[in-house]
Amino acid sequence: MTLTVTLYWSFRSPYSYIVLPRIADMARTFDVEIDLRVVHPAAIRNPSIFARMDPIARPYFLKDTARAAAFHGLPFRRPIPDPIVQDQTTLRLAEDHPLARRLGHLGIAATEGGKGLEFAQEVATLLWDGTVTGWNQGSHLADAARRAGLDLEDMDTAIQNAPKAFEAKLTRNDADLRAVGHWGVPTMVFENEAFFGQDRFDVLVWRLTQKGLAVRNGET
Repeated sequence: MTLTVTLYWSFRSPYSYIVLPRIADMARTFDVEIDLRVVHPAAIRNPSIFARMDPIARPYFLKDTARAAAFHGLPFRRPIPDPIVQDQTTLRLAEDHPLARRLGHLGIAATEGGKGLEFAQEVATLLWDGTVTGWNQGSHLADAARRAGLDLEDMDTAIQNAPKAFEAKLTRNDADLRAVGHWGVPTMVFENEAFFGQDRFDVLVWRLTQKGLAVRNGET
């Protein structure tokens, strides 16, 4: 029996980047369907968290994300440019974040095109692995889309024809994330049970195993 895991995920979340190879490997190895739900980054989804954030939280977050990536053998550097426009000293946010919104809309388009997980992997790597500066320039996004089996021009056209619809789908995913009992990403949901954070992936697999997780040749 195919098991379904809903994955709430953001392009700007380093922990979302860190968990994704394990999610993709699970989907390849086991009879599991991944229902990818791209959400806005926290700066759009829940900007008030920055106003009440403890001053020591961000330094720890920066250290921990680099450490977690290294633990899992992933190259890591924060994206250049950052999809979110924010003063890194005061944490004050800009009024709008066009790069983040474009990534979110593209994520919705990729999901609707049946290649959401593949596109998320390609673009997350582009953003976070440190090999590309200026990921939003030149052919970087087009090449990532092509590697995922998509055409960036077609995706952009679909978005331009119905921008409010794509934004509404992101907003609905934001609301659905809260409805399942969490506010952060990555959050994985199986049978209405939420598993928040890349460090809960093994707990998710444990739960799936209890429910009959099977490899794709039918063995448990």
